[in-house]
Amino acid sequence: KLSLKSGNYMSRLAKKPIIIPEGVTVTLDNKKVTVKGKGGELTHTMSRFVNATIDGATMTFEHIGNSTQSRASWGTESAHVRNMISGVQTPFYKKLIIEGIGYKVALQGKKLNFSLGFSHPVIVDIPDGLTVVAEKGEITVSGINKAAVGQFTANIREMKKPEPYKGKGIRYSDEV
Repeated sequence: KLSLKSGNYMSRLAKKPIIIPEGVTVTLDNKKVTVKGKGGELTHTMSRFVNATIDGATMTFEHIGNSTQSRASWGTESAHVRNMISGVQTPFYKKLIIEGIGYKVALQGKKLNFSLGFSHPVIVDIPDGLTVVAEKGEITVSGINKAAVGQFTANIREMKKPEPYKGKGIRYSDEV
């Protein structure tokens, strides 16, 4: 059993260098990482507990000190950059299914208009950088930022969580 306090914890992903693929440029300015690719551009400011270096087509991370926070941040920052590189190559997407009598969604410009059995329609603004397709009973959210896609779909699902017996509500397409 490994624990953070024992000092035995080491991130397996952060140990491996990130290989930067062709068509993607990664720049590092102090603690600010910028990733550009065919899908767009993403920037991220790294934690003060982590250093990164770019050597040719590889990027490596190292934690500063041996504190619990620095060891925890090491793997997290590595994962953020991996997701950024993956996102500018191919966008991330999540699907939501709306089930229930009278439950529906309509796309109106940069807004989603939900009818979820409340006395009023629920209108949600679509964040910049995300693409939403609303078809009959299904919503597809896509974008190059994995965290933004996940957070927006989680916010939508939170409006009407699926009921455990009949499944009425909003759920992920792969959710049972």
